[in-house]
Parts: sequence; structure tokens; C-alpha cells
Amino acid sequence: MTRLEQGSELDGFRIGPLIHAGAMARIYDVSYADGRQAPFPMVMKVPLMREGDGGENIVGFEIEHQMLQVLHGTYVPRFVAAGDLGRVPYLVMERLSGITLETWMMQKVNALEPIPLESIARMGAKLAQAVHSLHQQNVCHLDLKPANVMITDEDRVVLLDFGLSSHTDYPDLMAEEFRKAVGSPAWIAPEQVVGIRGDPRSDVFATGVILYEMATGELPFGYPTTSGGLRQRLWMSPRPPRAWRPDIPEWLQEIILRCLEPQASQRYPSAAHLMFDLRNPGQVKITERGKRMKGRGFWWHLRQWVRAAGMEYEPSPLPSRQISEVPIVMVAVPNEDVSDVTMYALRQATARSLGNRPGARLAAVTVVNTGITGSAQSRSETWMQRQHLSAFRKWTDGLDLSGHQVSFHVLESGDVAQALLRYAEGNNVSLIIMGAATHGLSMQQFVSTVPIRVAMYSPCTVILVKEPMPFLQLGDAD
Repeated sequence: MTRLEQGSELDGFRIGPLIHAGAMARIYDVSYADGRQAPFPMVMKVPLMREGDGGENIVGFEIEHQMLQVLHGTYVPRFVAAGDLGRVPYLVMERLSGITLETWMMQKVNALEPIPLESIARMGAKLAQAVHSLHQQNVCHLDLKPANVMITDEDRVVLLDFGLSSHTDYPDLMAEEFRKAVGSPAWIAPEQVVGIRGDPRSDVFATGVILYEMATGELPFGYPTTSGGLRQRLWMSPRPPRAWRPDIPEWLQEIILRCLEPQASQRYPSAAHLMFDLRNPGQVKITERGKRMKGRGFWWHLRQWVRAAGMEYEPSPLPSRQISEVPIVMVAVPNEDVSDVTMYALRQATARSLGNRPGARLAAVTVVNTGITGSAQSRSETWMQRQHLSAFRKWTDGLDLSGHQVSFHVLESGDVAQALLRYAEGNNVSLIIMGAATHGLSMQQFVSTVPIRVAMYSPCTVILVKEPMPFLQLGDAD
């Protein structure tokens, strides 16, 4: 594939300067040849197809063409047009202004300073949100790495390069053409090594590798160059991040190592669960993973090796269905003007919902408006938080939470409905459970509107729980 000349025309596009020349493609700035204004800046990506190259480039081009036409949302570049494979293959898409996550990380390395922990959590949460958006559209990226993550000038994360991706509604061209593992060796998930494509937890693994690299400056599994080195991914565990960097808190190590479990079933069940923990570090349940200061021992690795010896390809379920089976369930718990009957009804509805959704996460949320000012505010708010958290734990005593993560959140707002809606949208909540009649507002004239507003504007399903009617006794009708 010869280099396109600046100023030339191709299918109605005027070729601008070469922006990037990589191993797989060249990227040019382009505009419309007839001079009309484009709705946004555009680039043209032209795959390299040199003599002696394998088929990965052209197959990857076809896959990315498929993906960009069907993907939507703020986490992917907007698609414009594609060229004919028989003439000049190309993809025209939105040009993003910013830097890649790889460049952002290198800037920190060159400054000889570790990436701040809060920046790791913030960037990781943004990345997990973008990944979850793909999975909701039945797409697994399968080549997540810092070079394929763009941080825009608006501090927005956008995912790039879908040449290895899998969409359940389209034939998996990469799986059909290549029976070996395809991906970037440092970030590839264990199940990808044996040809399993389409499991969203593979992207959770790759996100964990990126988090590990941001936290420690090291790759958890190095950069293997042989199939044998790649296959070690099926049973190896990395050195704990805190062994590299002692200031890493236990909650962050817990998150990273959970992402990197060799068995997909031991990782976060969805990127939404991962994002939830990164945004709520105080609610992360610390296990042996978070406390570990050295790698796992010989016997653990031997057991993993035996298990991995029989691991082979198996089909993956729909990503959207897989993540829907492990939702984040939010129960809106009132904190005043509420009867024991209402609290009991909420608990019963929550128990039923969790019982039907093994692995779901429960977020118990209440909204308060203190209106406190002055020097005693922080002490009073701390006391109020403790009171509500204590009430939360007492309320959940009657729930069977085995197999479920649970967290408690006290929000402060003068608008209860808006606070609940913001929380649900910001944390990828799939189901809201709340009382149909009351939600503890001090202004009683607005009580009835809270559940209605939440139900009307909620980004997810809402279950409104009514208080059970008292039994009618004989003679009451009189």
C-alpha cells in the first residue's frame, strides 16, 4: 500500500497531512473535497497491506469496519465512511483531540513520579465505564491496552482500534481465520490464549493489567514472545502491586488482583462492578488478595496448572445477557417518616430480587438534607452518617447476602429524586427498588412525587413497593 499524497482526492475526501504511521495502519487528516464543512474533524485510517504480510491486517480492517458502523455513544469515535477493499481500503472517522493513555503514563514516568492513587482510580473508573458501554452493545474489545485508549482534551475516555473485537451479531472473522491466540501479549486474557472470544471478563482482565501498570510502572506478566510464555497466563499470578509500591492501599490492590485472576469466574462479573469499586474505595471488601505482600505459593500454582491443562475453547454467551445476570441493584431506603411495615416490605422485595440474581451487587442508598451550618457541621454530618450506616446494617440483617457484595451510601441533597437518579446513572444501576408512597422527605407536599419522578426518568427498571394492606376484620365494614 503506497502512501497517499497530501492534497490528493479519494472518494470525495481531500487527503491532508500524515498524522501517524504505525505497524498496522497510516492515519491522515482529511476533509471533504468539495469544501463543505464537516460536522466534526475527520481522519482516514488506511491499513498496511505489504507483500509478505499475514491476513491479520485485512481481517482486522473488515472487523473494525463492522464495529464502527454499529457502535454508538461517547466512548467510541463517530464513523463517517469506508473504502472498497478492491480499490483502496480505508476508514474515515471522527478525529479526537487529546493524548493516548500510553502517552499520559509515559509523561508520568518521564517526570520521575508515581501516578497519584486518586488519578489511577479516576482514570480506571472512566475506562471501566467505557468498556461497560461496549459490553452493553454485545461487543468485546479484546485488545485493550494504553495505546488504544484516548484521553480527549475534555478529559473523556474514548476506545480505539476495534480490529480484534467480537460482536455477537456478526460472524467472528478473527476466530474463523486464525485458530491461534490473537491479541497484544502483555494484556491478553488467559481464556483468549485458548481461543475463547466474546467473554466480557476478558476486557476486565485487560483493564486490570492497565491498572497494575499505572500503579507500579510494571507489567504484571511481562511481555511474552512465545506461545508457551502466553500459556503461562492460564495459571500464573503476578507479584502483588504493594510489593512494588508500599503506599498502594489494600483496597486498590484488591481491585487490581481481582481483575487479574486466571479464572474468569473469580474476576469482577462485569466492568460496571469494577467501576463501582473504583468510585467507592471505602466500600471495597478486603480479602487475602488486598493484604498479600508476596506472590502465591507453589501449591496454588500447581492446582491452577492442573486446572488449566484441560482448558479449551468453549462458546461465550451474549455479553449483554451475561452482564445483565449480575446487575447492580439499588434500594432507596427512606430515613424518616417511614413505618416498620414499609421497611419490611422493602426488605422482602430486595430479598426476592437478589434471590433471582446470583452475584448481583446491592447498593443501599438513603438521601438526607441536614441544612446544618457553622463549625459543628462536619461533626454533625459525621454523626449522622454513622447513624444511617448503623441503621442500614440493621436493616440488612434479615437479608441473605451470601454471594452478594453490599455497600451503603448516604447522599446529601435537597432534591431526593434527583440525587437517586444521579446515583443510579453514575453507577450503572440496573434495578431500583423503592417505596411507592414515601421516601422520607420533610416537605410532605412533595412526598408522592419522588417515586413518580424516579420511575419516569430512571435509566433502568424501577420496582415500586407498596405497603401490604392490613387484613380486614369481621365487622370492620360497619
